[in-house]
Order: sequence, then structure tokens, then C-alpha cells
Amino acid sequence: MILSTVKVFVPAILSFLVGLAITPSISNILYRRRMWKNRSRSAENKDYVTPEFQKIHNHGGETSTPRIGGIIVWLSVLISTLLLSLNSFIFPSRLNIKLNFLSQNQTLLPLFTLVLASLIGLLDDLLQIYSTRIELSDGLNRRLRVLIVLFLGSIGAWWFYFKLKNFGVHVPFWQDVDLGISFIPFFIIVMLGVFSGSVIDGIDGLAGGVLASSFGAYMIIAFVHNQIDLAAFCAVIVGGILAFLWFNIPPARFYMGETGMLGLTVTLAIIAFLTNSVLVLPLIAFPLFITSLSVIIQRIAKTRFNRKIFIVAPLHHHFEASGWPSYKVTMRFWIISVVFALIGAIIAIIS
Repeated sequence: MILSTVKVFVPAILSFLVGLAITPSISNILYRRRMWKNRSRSAENKDYVTPEFQKIHNHGGETSTPRIGGIIVWLSVLISTLLLSLNSFIFPSRLNIKLNFLSQNQTLLPLFTLVLASLIGLLDDLLQIYSTRIELSDGLNRRLRVLIVLFLGSIGAWWFYFKLKNFGVHVPFWQDVDLGISFIPFFIIVMLGVFSGSVIDGIDGLAGGVLASSFGAYMIIAFVHNQIDLAAFCAVIVGGILAFLWFNIPPARFYMGETGMLGLTVTLAIIAFLTNSVLVLPLIAFPLFITSLSVIIQRIAKTRFNRKIFIVAPLHHHFEASGWPSYKVTMRFWIISVVFALIGAIIAIIS
């Protein structure tokens, strides 16, 4: 038990320290190369800009704050994972071998997903940054992003179904339900649903705090289920996110960007399936789901009933437009995130 606890927390601390170490250099590069969008969403969508939208996007941050800050998170995770893995081979002591959490059945798939999705997100961010030069106003279009997530979901579903022989879903307080071949589309839909919550990356520090709580909850679940390698992987992600937040407390030095949100959201879905607790994911990642739902509700209300439910969607911007300072929105979302993450973790453990 002691070694397992060390295995979880040492990598998390290492990831946090790696993040702190690499961030100043990355931040300097981002500012020196002016890695931000050349025009704001207000300038790109003049026909759709409402006074409420303009009210919460008139600070100029989109055209003066670098994107791709999420690179700090996944680089911290990747570097820490490789360091611990190499250390176990070069210095094969009992402790060093124990600290190596890279394993085929628990962490290889989520690590692969994190890196691949983050690199795709990085491409999207770069297209948005240099949009005026190559005449692309918003990077990869929405349909292409959805297709990418569908592709990643298909890879994950194939791995679970054919490699891990895992195609069941645990229903809390009941039993495991064998979905058979329908597990594949279910897996893809869940991943797409979690990714849709990436619209929460709109206020300084908001997305980072919410995701840290979500991965922290799955760290606890995996640890209790004796998936120690997976618990360590979740902890490493939390460490990387905390390093990101260290430099992203308002005012933010950089935005998470697609390279962070795409990689982290699809990886969160993978981990939910690996811990066989996907049905509590809407609780654990409640702010992601409620934010995504607010966009859906707003769109349906406007297209079908020609009215708005929220002043501005997503939900966090609704509160901003209502008069809440952005830091108040962030802190309250963080609190809600921690509470629901703990509730979800408890349900997953006792059921």
C-alpha cells in the first residue's frame, strides 16, 4: 500500500515540477513569436455578434494572449512518463521499477490518445494563429473536428473491444451490462460528448481547474480499484494541469487551446472506460456536460422557438453577461467541479 501510494504521488509531483521548469521557456517563445489569433471572434463573426457577446469579449485578450498553453500539460505528462520509464531500465531498483507506470493494459492507450489528440489540437491552434496568412478564419472547421474525434473514438473502441475484450458497462448500484457490438458506437458517442464540453475553455483558469478535479476523481477510483498504473497516470495529468494553472491564474499568461482541450477531454473519456465507471462521468465532469448542454439548449431555442434561454452561451459566459466577474465564475465552477467529482467518485467506489 505504501509503495502504491508513492507510485501515484511521486509521478504527480515530478509532472508538476517538470511543468514549472518548462513553462518559462515555452511562455517566452509564445510571446516572442506572437502566438495568438490575429483577430478576435467579434471581428470574424460581425453578423452574429450581439451586444452581450461584445460585452464579455471586449478585453482584447484573444489578440494579445498566446494560445497552445495546453502544450505544457501534455509535455509535462510525456516527459515525466518517459523519465520514470527510462529510470526503471537504467537503474532497475525495486522502487524505480515500481515508479514506472507505463503498462499496455492500463496506460498505453490513454497516453497514446493524449499525445495524438494534443498534436492534432496543436495543428488546429496553429491554423487559427496564422489564419490571416492562409485565409482560414477558424482553423479546422467544426465538422472536421468532429470527424477527428470520431476517428480517435473508433481507435479507442477497437482497442477496448478487440484487444482488451472489454465491452461491458457498469451500472451503479446494479451490475455490469454486456453491450456486445453496440459498445463501439456507445464508446464513440461518449467521447464525442466529453469533447463537446471543451467549450468551457473561455475564462482564465476555468478549464484547468475543472479538468484537474475530474482527473483527480478518476485517480481515486483507479487507486481503489487497484489500477495503480492508471491512478499514477491520472495523477501525472493532474500535476501537469496544476503547473499550467500556476501560470494561468487571472490574468492568464496563455490559453489552454485545442492542443490542451482536445487531448484532455478525449483522454478523460478513455480513462472513464478503463475504470469501468463511464456512467458516473457526467457527475465527475459535471461542468463540462452542463456547459455543453447549455450550448445545445440555446441553439434549439433559437432555431425552433426564435428565443434565447441564456443571455450568452456557453453557460459560463451567461453568468459573465449577468454581471459576475470572471474570477467569481471560475472559482464557483471550481467548487462545483470538486463537489460533483467527489460525489461521482464515491458512487463509483461504493457501487
